[in-house]
Formats: sequence, structure tokens, C-alpha cells
Amino acid sequence: MDLAGRTIVVTGAGRGLGRAAALKAGRLGARVFVSARSLATAQRVADEVAADCGAKAEAFACDLASPSSIRAFAEGVTTHTSRVDVLINNGARYLAGLDLWDADDDAITDTIASGATGTLLMVKHFLPLLRASTGADVVNLVSSVAEARNHRSPAHPAFYAAKAAQAGFADILSHRLRPEGIRVISLYPPDFTDGDPLHPTWDDASRSVGDPLTAQSVLDCILFAIGQPRDCFIRSFHFEQM
Repeated sequence: MDLAGRTIVVTGAGRGLGRAAALKAGRLGARVFVSARSLATAQRVADEVAADCGAKAEAFACDLASPSSIRAFAEGVTTHTSRVDVLINNGARYLAGLDLWDADDDAITDTIASGATGTLLMVKHFLPLLRASTGADVVNLVSSVAEARNHRSPAHPAFYAAKAAQAGFADILSHRLRPEGIRVISLYPPDFTDGDPLHPTWDDASRSVGDPLTAQSVLDCILFAIGQPRDCFIRSFHFEQM
């Protein structure tokens, strides 16, 4: 797949799938904008992208639970580019705990704000740049916890609530942006294994029927969806759980 000339924004890019998406996009020729809560963390990944393949990569701090931080991120990207072709909403706080009392009020509020409100405001403030693209995609990393009657995860109820809200937003957004040709693609993976694209084991990871889902496979789904012709609107990916 060739992403040459395309501009991609990745939230939560400091580690895991977000970092892998940034590195892969750079290797495929994209210009990459990455964010993390810490500017130092985002800058480290931007530097890794540049060193790995020579792609242009810019780093920003963005707290997805803070509306002003999201606005500043969008404004910062606007100073570097006139359009965004792919927005990957990957960042969101995970919160563990089976009981409501397993987390304090601030942690609960932050979890719901980063996953639900954060995704909504990211799309809102990047929408002018997405509309400037000739073929934009919004990719949301939701979670299998947003699927009906999924009780497998040990995540806190606040995380379930955040992801359910994110899924509801993605569903209506796909319908309402369809006339503009902007695709909204949501993924609902169960827990999956992270890998490091800069480590030799990335390409050799076992991905057989008996293995848990890998970050490589989740990323392949994203690339497959955004690589389709513009008549093909893939709304969601759901994964069979082990």
C-alpha cells in the first residue's frame, strides 16, 4: 500500500498501536502528526518515525480529556498542513476495576472524557482539515467492550461507558458524513498483543489460529479499510474472541 502524499494524524501515539500506526504510515510515505499526553513522549515517536524511514513527522502534546488541549492540537496541525486525509482516534484512558469503588471520581471522569468526549472533539476540531481532503477517513479504535452483552473484560464500568459512547458517536457520524464522502471506520478488537515495529520479531510474530489477536493484524485491518476505493465504506471491524 502507498500512502505517499497523504497526511495522517494519530492520537495516543506514544506507545502500542498508536506508535505502530505512526511508524507504519511513515514507512508507506505519509506525513505524520502524532500526539501523546506528554510532548516529550510524542516527540520521541516522531523522531523514531523520521529516523526509521525519513518521513516528516511532527509531535504535539494532547490531553484528550481537555477540550482546550484538543483545540490547541488542531490549531497546531493547521499551521503545518491545509488538510488531513486520515484521523486515527487511538488515544483513550484504560481503567481497570470490577467495582465502581475500584476507581476514584477523577479517574472515572478522566476515562469517560478521554474516550468519549475526546473522540467527539477530535473529529469536531479536525473536521475542517478532513473536509479539505479529496478522500478523508476517520478511524476509531473502539473496543469489544462496546459490543452488546460483552462481559469478558476486567475493565472498570467507566471504560465500558466511554467505549459505548464512542461507538454511538461513530455510528451516527458515519451516516451523517457519508454524503460528504468522509468514511468513518470503527474497530472493536478484544485485548490484543502489542509489538514493536522496530524490533525484528514484529515481522515474525506468530499469527496462527491459536494465537491471540496481534497489533499487526489490527493495523492491517486499518490499512485495508483506508486503502479501498471511495465507493467502499467499511463501517466496522468486529473480531471473534478466543
